[in-house]
Amino acid sequence: MCGLAGFFSSNSLNFDPHDTLMKMGSALEHRGPDDSGIWFDSENGIGLAHQRLSIIDLSKEGHQPMSSANGRFVITYNGEIYNFPEIKNELSKLGINSWRGRSDTEIILAAIEHWGLKKSLTHFRGMFAFALWDRQEKTIHLVRDRMGIKPLYYGWAGSTLIFGSELKAFKVHPNFDGEIDREAIALLLRFGYIPAPHSIYRNVFKLSPGKILSLTANKKEIHEYWSLGEIAEEGVKNPFMGSSDEAINQLEVILNEAVRLRMVSDVSIGAFLSGGIDSSVIAALMQKNSDKPVKTFSIGFQESDFDEAPFAKKVASHLGTDHTELYVTSQNALSVVQDLPIIFDEPFADPSQIPTFLLSKLTREKVTVSLSGDGGDELFCGYNRYFVWKKIWNKIRRLPYPIRKSVSEIITLIPGFALDAAAGLIGKNNFGSSRERFIRLASCLKSQGPEGLYLQGISHWMGPESIVENCKEPETLLTDFSRWGNFKNPESRMMFVDSLTYLPDDILTKVDRSSMSVGLEARVPLLDHKLVEFAWSLPFNLKSFENQSKWILKQLLYKYVPNNLVDRPKTGFGVPIHSWLRGPLRGWAEELLDESAMRKEGFLNASVISRKWKEHLSGKWNWQYLLWNALTFQSWLRNR
Repeated sequence: MCGLAGFFSSNSLNFDPHDTLMKMGSALEHRGPDDSGIWFDSENGIGLAHQRLSIIDLSKEGHQPMSSANGRFVITYNGEIYNFPEIKNELSKLGINSWRGRSDTEIILAAIEHWGLKKSLTHFRGMFAFALWDRQEKTIHLVRDRMGIKPLYYGWAGSTLIFGSELKAFKVHPNFDGEIDREAIALLLRFGYIPAPHSIYRNVFKLSPGKILSLTANKKEIHEYWSLGEIAEEGVKNPFMGSSDEAINQLEVILNEAVRLRMVSDVSIGAFLSGGIDSSVIAALMQKNSDKPVKTFSIGFQESDFDEAPFAKKVASHLGTDHTELYVTSQNALSVVQDLPIIFDEPFADPSQIPTFLLSKLTREKVTVSLSGDGGDELFCGYNRYFVWKKIWNKIRRLPYPIRKSVSEIITLIPGFALDAAAGLIGKNNFGSSRERFIRLASCLKSQGPEGLYLQGISHWMGPESIVENCKEPETLLTDFSRWGNFKNPESRMMFVDSLTYLPDDILTKVDRSSMSVGLEARVPLLDHKLVEFAWSLPFNLKSFENQSKWILKQLLYKYVPNNLVDRPKTGFGVPIHSWLRGPLRGWAEELLDESAMRKEGFLNASVISRKWKEHLSGKWNWQYLLWNALTFQSWLRNR
């Protein structure tokens, strides 16, 4: 696992290319502290930088940037191709037998030399992001893995293309202006993260999963080499036709292989273990494939409502793993929040970023690679919200739309003080203020399908363009229901859009930045593309059976762990942010939400946010998510 960066310009450079590459690479040293390298072609204005975290082939033969055997291609690469020995054997049968070392980087280059880029990508099984320079075609190719496990940003500083694993590399480029994109702030306030292709900076973008960006001196193209939409569509047309037992056995074969491939390493390896379904099945299969206790790691909280550590400990004991746990205190959280802008590089507001970082730090003390259970919820219908919004829709749809629309319009005309009084009669609400509670209800009533309700449910700030000064919220996949796939049930549509947005832009971003900030490689077996393709071929009743989520994954887990150890309501990786903001994080938050300072900065509506802060402190309303979104932006803004 590594960090990559570089630039490409067909015009003469007005900066020192070698010094710039050194600085861009050094900005990513945390991603790869073991080795570094730069490569520059003055004739074509292309420069590549690399920081290496040595996992496979610890020798100098794995050094990057690396040139192909025939000299045509040069690559800087972040990731792991888990099936590289298989590809190597296939290439060897074709007469390619001259190898310098044992790294997968060399295999990538050899495959591209022989098959070309697009065909080679169909062979690669892993997580990756890389920049590939083709000397013959004078083309730079930027490539990101199928599910977006590894990050890759690109953008322009004048006529110069800049790219890198993280935005830190952009900031040290002498031509980068770093203009903040107000539309991205609106997306952050609504969703808690900035969905691709947007980034916090204007003219800087996230390359979407499964895409190749190819750029020459006068032409830019983006190609899709793998499409989740096509995979899901194929699954609908040609579903798995076997019995439930056959499906469980097939899932076990595919997932076991995915786990086994990800246990190959020249350094120590372990696993995150929460005690939930996903992490437990990964730990169980790891232990099955190991002749010694697997090292597992978990985080606990003093607040019992958020503490899953006892469950993880019981699963670890049953499996016989070498288990380590850490209990997080509010002081731990306070020490981390100061560093969040540095760790995440752009505003990111999933509160579980705190325990994820602390878990990564704990894990890195004993191992260099850790397997994670992320992806199970999106593949096997695991989120509670999939069922909640369907139930709500089934209730409100009984009212004819004209009536629902009229009631919605009446609610929006009621004066604020009257809404406050009505809300007080109903009681407290953890998800919005008195007035906005009714406005949310009005929006729900106007929804013409469960997708609209789902958008309401995943939105934190409603109408964020009224909170961000001089901004219009952009359209995204999340707001364009026509792109949510053609499925027979709304849960599948929600799973599909989550897999394209929330999974890569929130969950995988959180895991990547947290782990790489401490030099830990996180591997995600459930997102092996063969398993993803199998999951989307399964009939929905194997994922959700009698309102039981992740049914097939649970049946597999029960082969290794008694159901009484893992069957419990899903809680997620929650954090008591609501109480921390009223307690140990209050001073930090009050400084960031200073009304006069926010007005001077000119990005957020200071009076609205200040009102929310006062209401939260009073204990009358729980504004944790709305405030956390604003706080992460303010903290990033002050530290950028």
